[in-house]
Amino acid sequence: MDSERVIDMFLFAVPSLITGLIAYYFFKEHTKNEDGRRRFLLKKELQTNALPTRLQAYERLTLFLERISPSRLLIRVSPNNLNKEDYEALLIQTIEQELEHNLTQQIYVSEKCWNIISAAKNATIQLIRKASLLEKTTTADKLREVILTEMMERRAPSDAALSLIKEEIAEIF
Repeated sequence: MDSERVIDMFLFAVPSLITGLIAYYFFKEHTKNEDGRRRFLLKKELQTNALPTRLQAYERLTLFLERISPSRLLIRVSPNNLNKEDYEALLIQTIEQELEHNLTQQIYVSEKCWNIISAAKNATIQLIRKASLLEKTTTADKLREVILTEMMERRAPSDAALSLIKEEIAEIF
């Protein structure tokens, strides 16, 4: 009789265990799905709130690149005197100040984009320094002329960075 009773209890317990395991599995999946949904909604809300800030960062960096483009820089920054070294220093100082005003924008753009922007800035400074070292460059006005002539023959260093910014914005939309 005892063995029959144990078998009966076992037969009653098996459906309960199966029902319990199924309920556990469904609650576990439901909780996992709810966590995923909450994360998705939170990420979506963060993207919605961050998008205007990111776009503003891209706008500011585009303006920075346009402002340090040698042809625009030379029009905007006139020499104070005829000394080419003073004018070279003024141009480089202007570029560095422009970058300082936009340093915080790097947190809103990709590392690749920021690196290319920094490279464009450095290449522009290098272009100015090389033009200043040429023997035919004797005055500030001659320095301007040499740099502008160089820009007619090749693209500005900031053009590649501008292209990358446009690509990254296209990926956002």
